[in-house]
Amino acid sequence: QVQLVESGGGLVQPGGSLRLSCAASGSIRSIRVSDWYRQAPGQQRELVARISSANTTTYADSVKGRFTISRDNAKNTVYLQINSLKPEDTAVYYCHAVVATTAAANLYSYWGQGTQVTVSS
Repeated sequence: QVQLVESGGGLVQPGGSLRLSCAASGSIRSIRVSDWYRQAPGQQRELVARISSANTTTYADSVKGRFTISRDNAKNTVYLQINSLKPEDTAVYYCHAVVATTAAANLYSYWGQGTQVTVSS
């Protein structure tokens, strides 16, 4: 079993910054892909940023230039640096990972519990 635990959310003023962290633990052989999604009230969950095991990154158009995803393989942790925050960035941010576990040959998808980011003056 694998657990993802997010941290770093909070209340921030427009223009501010936050760094979200997602620490993975458990029976991990390798993490193939790590993503950050977000879901605002009444909205569908949307992909914000993705990083592959080769450190290839992709971003939603709405966050390009403001958000940066990175990973520390030694710590099994992925980060999302969020700059120039806007009120429309307010959402619950979820970490997601596709993991090769030590117990099986297949890949499995895991989600964190979410961390709230609120941008308001």
